[in-house]
Amino acid sequence: MKDLLYLSMRHALHHRLRTAILVLCLAVAAYLPTIVQILSLRYEASLTARAASTPLVMGAKGNRFDLTLGTLYFRPNALDPIPYREYQTLASASAGLAIPMNLRFSARSVPIVAAGLEYLDVRGLEFADGTPPLRVGDAILGSAAARELDAGVGDTVYSDQSQAFDIAEAPSIALRVTGVLEAAGTPDDHAIFVDIRSAWLLEGAMHGHEDAESIDPRMIFAETDEGAVLNSAVRELNQITPDTAQRFHVHGDEGDLPLSAVLLFPASEKDGTIVKARMNASQSLQMLVPSEVIDDLLGFVFRIKGFLDLVAGLLAASVGLMTLLVMLLTVRLRAPEMRTINHIGAGRFTTLGLYACELGLIVALSLVLAGAGVTLSLALLPDLVTAL
Repeated sequence: MKDLLYLSMRHALHHRLRTAILVLCLAVAAYLPTIVQILSLRYEASLTARAASTPLVMGAKGNRFDLTLGTLYFRPNALDPIPYREYQTLASASAGLAIPMNLRFSARSVPIVAAGLEYLDVRGLEFADGTPPLRVGDAILGSAAARELDAGVGDTVYSDQSQAFDIAEAPSIALRVTGVLEAAGTPDDHAIFVDIRSAWLLEGAMHGHEDAESIDPRMIFAETDEGAVLNSAVRELNQITPDTAQRFHVHGDEGDLPLSAVLLFPASEKDGTIVKARMNASQSLQMLVPSEVIDDLLGFVFRIKGFLDLVAGLLAASVGLMTLLVMLLTVRLRAPEMRTINHIGAGRFTTLGLYACELGLIVALSLVLAGAGVTLSLALLPDLVTAL
């Protein structure tokens, strides 16, 4: 056996190009279906785990996939807002823990998640450095967001403006970083977290400006018994500090302020069913079970995966036929060589053993190369859920 293996290795090395082509083709045929299968299982596990940890999501009537993916994974979307009073009504019903969320803003394209601080607890997020927000305008960075923004505790991050040249839009707001979270391996790593009141600041519903007594009289539009009406040209403050904190105030009814969604963690399955039925009877609201929505989404995904499996199967079959053709041609080309081996005393099984050893060597090298490719891909590729 040792002699057969030696002769096979020498023959493979002598025909390096042919051997390399065969090894590469067989490796690709083994690599593609394997990596697709592993990544699809990882994708499914990540999606279902995130969805299973969130019992119910309430939002405006509309696309259920947008609402679910936007709320769970902070994907950019055009969710219709719901008024803050809907959260107040849900929270006062004592059906469980309700967490309001506003997902309309970003900072250097990193999503800003304005939510109740209970969100950190339900997601099991721990601090690597710093503290929770101490006042409006404070922010916490996920581990990946901190690296992407190159920011840490004590630094300032500016929010993105949706319309840079629209003076009616809220200005860019300076968010003071008070904490950085430990890596959790979830979409939370790639987000900036602020208190829900900071969303009012980002919306422009809460703003601050210089004290009216120190403002140029030309900037005062009118004076009433309740105070001064300032001209719209007065420069608004874009950063909350201990000195300016008292100058920030909310205009309008708090209940009208917009939310993107509300997460609900019901006290019991019965409470969740009752609230879901009541909300889905509304003309403007919907309440979804994320795990059900993700199951439907995965149904579409795995239809595509079935097509990819078919393509991978056809690829493997074509490569196998090509390999068979190459081996048959090799047998014909090596016929004189084999006759010489037989003439010097080797039996028929020796000839078959040489072919089998050479084929086994090529297959073994292909599997090693495919395995190395799969291992390297799994190490380098990010989680599909956070990358998409």
